[in-house]
Amino acid sequence: MLDRLGESVFAAVLSAHQLHARVTDNITYCGNWSDYDLETDRGLFHLLDTGSCWVESSALREPVQLHAGDLIMFPHGHGHTLCNALSQPIESGAAPSATVMLCGEFTFASGRHNPILDALPDWFVLRAAEAGTSFRSLAQLLAVESGKGSFGTDVVLDKLADAFFVMAIRNFIEQSENRRGLLAAIFDPRMARALNAMHTQPGKPWTVATLAEVALQSRTAFAQQFTELLGTSPIDYLTRWRMTEALRLLQDPRRSVAAVAEDLGYQTEAAFRRAFKKHHGFGPGKVRRDAAHAGQAEATDPDD
Repeated sequence: MLDRLGESVFAAVLSAHQLHARVTDNITYCGNWSDYDLETDRGLFHLLDTGSCWVESSALREPVQLHAGDLIMFPHGHGHTLCNALSQPIESGAAPSATVMLCGEFTFASGRHNPILDALPDWFVLRAAEAGTSFRSLAQLLAVESGKGSFGTDVVLDKLADAFFVMAIRNFIEQSENRRGLLAAIFDPRMARALNAMHTQPGKPWTVATLAEVALQSRTAFAQQFTELLGTSPIDYLTRWRMTEALRLLQDPRRSVAAVAEDLGYQTEAAFRRAFKKHHGFGPGKVRRDAAHAGQAEATDPDD
């Protein structure tokens, strides 16, 4: 069971990387059918409302069959084929039942590489019979809302899809026996303490020794376990977190670059600018300009 600190870390990372999920299609398939999704830089998911189907992909060792209420997710956008049957012919006189499916995608504003995506496998399935009541209820609500096509449906679906993604990840990590990366670390109380400290106080002058004290471990044991779980050293993780926070904070025109640098623990604005450009490949000024242009576009939207 995930404790309060682990939950806090997960929420902070999810918020900082700015998830956006959406339902792209509500499709009804009849007869013999096959559909293919190309590889993409977006995460993909399919939720079966009614019927059943098979899924084939290079990411799968063997085809996977889905039934009503099941969800399959490809977090890293692997291409895959959906079909009513494999190579076996349909029996003479048997009409395949209709399959209704919600298809969707998700992205993070920070891009394809972040601790949550890095910790997810190429694919996973959540079975309706094993998912919690809340997850099944939300899946049913998504299906009903998607079929309405009434005023505000797209907005409601986007909000529901965000919650659906989070609940899917929660179900996955609670059921998984082979957690990795951040999703493994947040279940370890010692790692969760250290991660929460970094996330809530990114501007503090942390060292491996002070983080180890928070984790109630020796410096050597903490550094070794942290690196094994997260694939990077504590200080490198802290730097990445600071740069993720910087990207978010710089979008607020009320905060100066110097103020952001100070909040994140940099002694000078110049040092912060160098670190930011080294990590992101562009300077803070680009974030400022992009945010300003986005604001102007919203202000002049002819549909408003």
